[in-house]
Amino acid sequence: MVLVAADTSGKHGSVALVRAEVDPEVHPPKIQKFESLEVAPLQGGSFSAELVPQITGLLGRHSVKKTDVDGFVVISGPGSFTGLRVGLAAIKGLAEVLRKPIAAVSLLQVLARAANHNGRVWSAIDAGRHEVYLGDYDFLRGDPCVSEQLIAQEELVATLRSNLGSLFVTPDTSIAALVEEHGLPVAVVEWPRAGFIARIGLEKILAGITVSPGDLDANYIRRSDAEIFSKPRSQS
Repeated sequence: MVLVAADTSGKHGSVALVRAEVDPEVHPPKIQKFESLEVAPLQGGSFSAELVPQITGLLGRHSVKKTDVDGFVVISGPGSFTGLRVGLAAIKGLAEVLRKPIAAVSLLQVLARAANHNGRVWSAIDAGRHEVYLGDYDFLRGDPCVSEQLIAQEELVATLRSNLGSLFVTPDTSIAALVEEHGLPVAVVEWPRAGFIARIGLEKILAGITVSPGDLDANYIRRSDAEIFSKPRSQS
Protein backbone atom coordinates (compact mmCIF):
# COMPACT_ATOMS: atom_id res chain seq x y z
CA MET A 1 0.00 0.00 0.00
CA VAL A 2 1.12 3.53 -0.80
CA LEU A 3 -0.17 6.45 1.28
CA VAL A 4 0.20 10.22 1.25
CA ALA A 5 -0.01 11.93 4.66
CA ALA A 6 -0.22 15.65 5.36
CA ASP A 7 -0.15 17.87 8.44
CA THR A 8 -1.01 21.54 7.88
CA SER A 9 -2.20 22.22 11.43
CA GLY A 10 0.58 24.68 12.26
CA LYS A 11 4.15 25.85 11.72
CA HIS A 12 5.51 22.31 12.15
CA GLY A 13 3.69 20.98 9.08
CA SER A 14 4.96 18.23 6.81
CA VAL A 15 3.90 15.85 4.05
CA ALA A 16 5.02 12.25 3.59
CA LEU A 17 4.94 9.42 1.11
CA VAL A 18 4.98 5.97 2.71
CA ARG A 19 4.78 2.37 1.57
CA ALA A 20 3.51 -0.55 3.64
CA GLU A 21 3.07 -4.28 3.29
CA VAL A 22 0.09 -5.82 5.08
CA ASP A 23 -1.14 -9.33 5.79
CA PRO A 24 -4.69 -9.56 4.37
CA GLU A 25 -5.28 -12.98 5.91
CA VAL A 26 -6.04 -11.54 9.37
CA HIS A 27 -8.75 -9.10 10.41
CA PRO A 28 -8.04 -6.28 10.57
CA PRO A 29 -5.08 -6.72 8.18
CA LYS A 30 -1.76 -6.62 10.02
CA ILE A 31 1.08 -4.28 9.07
CA GLN A 32 4.11 -6.41 8.20
CA LYS A 33 6.42 -3.70 6.90
CA PHE A 34 6.22 0.08 7.01
CA GLU A 35 8.60 2.36 5.14
CA SER A 36 8.64 6.15 5.07
CA LEU A 37 9.91 6.92 1.56
CA GLU A 38 10.28 10.64 2.16
CA VAL A 39 9.06 13.38 4.48
CA ALA A 40 9.08 16.99 3.30
CA PRO A 41 8.60 20.00 5.61
CA LEU A 42 5.84 22.53 4.99
CA GLN A 43 6.26 26.15 5.99
CA GLY A 44 3.39 27.59 8.02
CA GLY A 45 1.68 30.45 6.23
CA SER A 46 2.33 29.11 2.74
CA PHE A 47 0.58 25.73 2.80
CA SER A 48 -1.72 26.69 -0.09
CA ALA A 49 1.28 27.27 -2.36
CA GLU A 50 3.34 24.31 -1.13
CA LEU A 51 1.16 21.31 -0.40
CA VAL A 52 0.08 20.06 -3.82
CA PRO A 53 3.47 20.78 -5.47
CA GLN A 54 5.20 18.94 -2.61
CA ILE A 55 2.92 15.93 -3.06
CA THR A 56 3.57 15.97 -6.83
CA GLY A 57 7.30 16.17 -6.15
CA LEU A 58 7.23 13.25 -3.71
CA LEU A 59 5.40 11.06 -6.20
CA GLY A 60 7.75 12.00 -9.03
CA ARG A 61 10.96 11.44 -7.06
CA HIS A 62 9.84 7.95 -6.08
CA SER A 63 8.29 7.01 -9.43
CA VAL A 64 4.82 6.63 -7.94
CA LYS A 65 1.85 7.45 -10.16
CA LYS A 66 -1.19 9.16 -8.67
CA THR A 67 -3.24 6.09 -9.48
CA ASP A 68 -0.84 3.99 -7.38
CA VAL A 69 -1.78 5.85 -4.20
CA ASP A 70 -4.04 3.67 -2.05
CA GLY A 71 -5.19 6.27 0.47
CA PHE A 72 -4.66 9.58 2.20
CA VAL A 73 -4.02 10.56 5.82
CA VAL A 74 -4.54 14.07 7.11
CA ILE A 75 -4.43 15.87 10.45
CA SER A 76 -7.97 17.17 11.01
CA GLY A 77 -7.15 19.35 14.03
CA PRO A 78 -6.81 21.07 16.31
CA GLY A 79 -4.62 23.85 15.00
CA SER A 80 -4.52 26.78 12.62
CA PHE A 81 -7.91 27.45 11.06
CA THR A 82 -6.40 28.51 7.74
CA GLY A 83 -3.82 25.73 7.71
CA LEU A 84 -6.36 23.02 8.43
CA ARG A 85 -8.71 24.29 5.73
CA VAL A 86 -5.92 24.25 3.14
CA GLY A 87 -4.80 20.73 4.02
CA LEU A 88 -8.29 19.26 4.16
CA ALA A 89 -9.32 20.90 0.88
CA ALA A 90 -6.28 19.50 -0.93
CA ILE A 91 -6.74 15.99 0.42
CA LYS A 92 -10.48 16.11 -0.30
CA GLY A 93 -9.81 17.01 -3.91
CA LEU A 94 -7.18 14.34 -4.48
CA ALA A 95 -9.17 11.60 -2.76
CA GLU A 96 -12.33 12.47 -4.65
CA VAL A 97 -10.62 12.43 -8.06
CA LEU A 98 -8.71 9.21 -7.34
CA ARG A 99 -11.59 7.60 -5.40
CA LYS A 100 -9.35 6.66 -2.47
CA PRO A 101 -10.10 6.45 1.29
CA ILE A 102 -9.16 9.15 3.78
CA ALA A 103 -8.10 8.68 7.40
CA ALA A 104 -8.60 11.80 9.51
CA VAL A 105 -6.24 11.87 12.52
CA SER A 106 -6.26 14.10 15.61
CA LEU A 107 -3.00 15.90 16.32
CA LEU A 108 -3.58 15.43 20.05
CA GLN A 109 -3.91 11.67 19.61
CA VAL A 110 -0.73 11.53 17.53
CA LEU A 111 1.14 13.28 20.35
CA ALA A 112 -0.29 10.84 22.88
CA ARG A 113 0.77 7.90 20.71
CA ALA A 114 4.27 9.35 20.45
CA ALA A 115 4.69 8.68 24.17
CA ASN A 116 4.53 4.93 23.44
CA HIS A 117 2.69 4.34 26.71
CA ASN A 118 0.18 1.53 27.08
CA GLY A 119 -2.26 3.23 29.39
CA ARG A 120 -3.76 6.64 30.19
CA VAL A 121 -2.11 9.58 28.43
CA TRP A 122 -2.97 13.28 28.41
CA SER A 123 -1.56 15.47 25.62
CA ALA A 124 -1.70 19.23 25.18
CA ILE A 125 -0.66 22.00 22.81
CA ASP A 126 -0.82 25.77 23.14
CA ALA A 127 -4.08 27.27 21.84
CA GLY A 128 -3.23 30.92 22.52
CA ARG A 129 -5.21 33.31 24.75
CA HIS A 130 -3.80 31.47 27.83
CA GLU A 131 -5.65 28.32 26.75
CA VAL A 132 -4.59 24.83 25.72
CA TYR A 133 -6.01 22.04 23.61
CA LEU A 134 -6.12 18.99 25.86
CA GLY A 135 -6.64 15.37 24.85
CA ASP A 136 -7.35 12.46 27.19
CA TYR A 137 -6.62 8.95 25.88
CA ASP A 138 -6.70 5.47 27.30
CA PHE A 139 -4.75 3.07 25.09
CA LEU A 140 -6.14 0.06 26.91
CA ARG A 141 -9.50 0.78 25.20
CA GLY A 142 -10.51 -0.13 21.68
CA ASP A 143 -11.25 3.53 20.95
CA PRO A 144 -8.57 5.33 22.97
CA CYS A 145 -10.08 8.83 22.81
CA VAL A 146 -11.77 9.74 26.09
CA SER A 147 -12.13 13.46 25.37
CA GLU A 148 -10.65 16.46 23.55
CA GLN A 149 -11.33 19.95 24.82
CA LEU A 150 -10.20 23.55 25.02
CA ILE A 151 -9.44 24.69 28.56
CA ALA A 152 -7.69 27.53 30.40
CA GLN A 153 -4.11 26.97 31.54
CA GLU A 154 -5.28 27.05 35.15
CA GLU A 155 -7.72 24.23 34.43
CA LEU A 156 -4.90 22.20 32.89
CA VAL A 157 -2.93 22.30 36.12
CA ALA A 158 -5.98 21.31 38.16
CA THR A 159 -6.85 18.48 35.76
CA LEU A 160 -3.36 17.01 35.83
CA ARG A 161 -3.17 17.30 39.60
CA SER A 162 -6.30 15.19 39.92
CA ASN A 163 -4.93 12.57 37.49
CA LEU A 164 -1.43 12.04 38.84
CA GLY A 165 -1.37 8.38 37.82
CA SER A 166 -1.52 9.30 34.14
CA LEU A 167 1.24 10.36 31.76
CA PHE A 168 1.18 13.94 30.46
CA VAL A 169 2.98 14.87 27.23
CA THR A 170 3.41 18.07 25.23
CA PRO A 171 5.72 19.36 22.49
CA ASP A 172 5.28 22.94 23.75
CA THR A 173 8.09 23.98 26.10
CA SER A 174 5.97 26.82 27.51
CA ILE A 175 3.27 24.37 28.60
CA ALA A 176 5.89 22.01 29.98
CA ALA A 177 7.40 24.87 32.02
CA LEU A 178 3.98 25.85 33.36
CA VAL A 179 3.27 22.30 34.51
CA GLU A 180 6.72 21.86 36.04
CA GLU A 181 6.32 25.14 37.96
CA HIS A 182 3.44 23.50 39.82
CA GLY A 183 5.54 20.44 40.65
CA LEU A 184 3.74 18.14 38.20
CA PRO A 185 5.46 15.56 35.96
CA VAL A 186 5.60 16.15 32.22
CA ALA A 187 7.26 14.45 29.25
CA VAL A 188 8.30 16.65 26.33
CA VAL A 189 7.82 14.95 22.96
CA GLU A 190 8.82 16.14 19.51
CA TRP A 191 6.29 17.58 17.10
CA PRO A 192 5.14 14.65 14.99
CA ARG A 193 6.22 14.27 11.39
CA ALA A 194 3.91 13.14 8.61
CA GLY A 195 5.59 9.73 8.42
CA PHE A 196 4.48 8.86 11.95
CA ILE A 197 1.05 10.33 11.26
CA ALA A 198 0.79 8.08 8.21
CA ARG A 199 1.36 4.99 10.36
CA ILE A 200 -1.58 5.88 12.60
CA GLY A 201 -3.70 6.68 9.57
CA LEU A 202 -2.84 3.35 7.98
CA GLU A 203 -4.09 1.54 11.08
CA LYS A 204 -7.41 3.40 10.76
CA ILE A 205 -7.71 2.59 7.06
CA LEU A 206 -7.04 -1.11 7.70
CA ALA A 207 -9.69 -1.06 10.44
CA GLY A 208 -12.17 0.54 8.06
CA ILE A 209 -12.24 3.84 9.99
CA THR A 210 -12.28 6.26 7.06
CA VAL A 211 -14.24 9.29 5.89
CA SER A 212 -15.47 10.24 2.44
CA PRO A 213 -14.28 13.50 0.84
CA GLY A 214 -17.72 14.98 1.40
CA ASP A 215 -17.69 14.13 5.12
CA LEU A 216 -14.11 15.21 5.85
CA ASP A 217 -14.18 18.18 8.21
CA ALA A 218 -11.85 20.02 10.57
CA ASN A 219 -11.82 19.38 14.30
CA TYR A 220 -11.26 22.95 15.44
CA ILE A 221 -12.44 22.28 19.02
CA ARG A 222 -13.09 26.01 19.42
CA ARG A 223 -14.81 28.70 17.38
CA SER A 224 -12.97 30.77 14.80
CA ASP A 225 -11.92 34.37 15.50
CA ALA A 226 -14.61 35.54 13.09
CA GLU A 227 -17.25 33.85 15.24
CA ILE A 228 -15.76 35.02 18.54
CA PHE A 229 -15.47 38.67 17.57
CA SER A 230 -18.51 39.01 15.32
CA LYS A 231 -21.17 41.44 16.49
CA PRO A 232 -24.64 40.00 17.03
CA ARG A 233 -27.26 41.16 14.59
CA SER A 234 -29.62 43.74 15.96
CA GLN A 235 -33.13 42.57 16.45
CA SER A 236 -35.73 44.44 14.38
